Amino acid sequence: MKGSQILAVMVKELRQMRRDRMTLAMMIGIPTLQLMLFGFAINPDVRNLPAAVADMAGTAGSRAVAQDLFATGVVRKVAAVNTPQDIEALFDRGAIKIGVIIPPDFERRRIDGREAVQVMVDGSDTSVQAAARQLTALPIDGASGVRPSQVVMLPRYNPERRAAVNVVPGLIGVILTMTMVMFTAMAIVRERERGNLELLITTPVTSAELMIGKVLPYIGVGLVQATVVLLLGIGMFDVPVRGSLFDVYAAAMLLIVANLTLGLLVSTKATTQFQAMQMAFFLFLPSILLSGFMFPYDGMPVAAQWLAEVLPLTHFVRLIRGVMLRGAGLHQMWPDVLALMGFTIVMMTLAISRFRKRLD
Repeated sequence: MKGSQILAVMVKELRQMRRDRMTLAMMIGIPTLQLMLFGFAINPDVRNLPAAVADMAGTAGSRAVAQDLFATGVVRKVAAVNTPQDIEALFDRGAIKIGVIIPPDFERRRIDGREAVQVMVDGSDTSVQAAARQLTALPIDGASGVRPSQVVMLPRYNPERRAAVNVVPGLIGVILTMTMVMFTAMAIVRERERGNLELLITTPVTSAELMIGKVLPYIGVGLVQATVVLLLGIGMFDVPVRGSLFDVYAAAMLLIVANLTLGLLVSTKATTQFQAMQMAFFLFLPSILLSGFMFPYDGMPVAAQWLAEVLPLTHFVRLIRGVMLRGAGLHQMWPDVLALMGFTIVMMTLAISRFRKRLD
């Protein structure tokens, strides 16, 4: 082997790499994105969980208890209701993570040393359960006269704290995001590389017809994938499906179409299948990390939450956990349904407007 020849190959590879803007972007972008996400956006210390209070005692002591709980910073008050049933309704809609119930005989319970405060927790997210335990461990201010042992936590939906119950529903979304974006990201590029785009140029097929025709076959593929994960989750990990199966598949359909249109937009930008794969991978990382699948959404800074709201997986995780674990209906979580529908319309419109039936 000659060192000069090896050097020549190295120089040639470096020059080719320099001309490939996508590779350069990946070299710099991926480490930067990971550093920003893990260093700034990802925060396992959950704070500011949305909470509601049902103070049925209405005494100075009961108000002091609520103030002490919110002073911890773990929860933030978003609603004050009258009955435990009102808190149940907020849980079903996914509006709160914590519900504080103070019974009418609070003062008598406090004096007798009995259970005086109930803290209901949305157990569909195990990280929320872990954070809520801090509320029962912290001492209550002396003004309320309540001891920590008198504050009882009541986990809902997943009292056993089984990780599979939390992971499997979200995993449906992660798998669909990875596969659906990848499938259609390479769709138009593949036509161009194989020379099929020449045939399409001579046909009367419009851009909209081509895009819709590319999306429809993969919807069935996505539903099959969702069914496989769902069956394995139920059969192997005993994951409950408390809501309607129709709502489960409707939520999956919304995510599938949203990701397919996102992939189409990527395919109109990429020039090769490898570039399409690189761009799709660049989208996977923030989707998985910011959606609430792995790390708690409420622990992220506001800027990261805004970015997460743009990602389809964020809304699907809320929908699928709400349907499967809380037994909620899609109509109760309509903001996330509208967000996915709006995302799909925007992505499809951009993809159609960017696509041109030409070889370049």
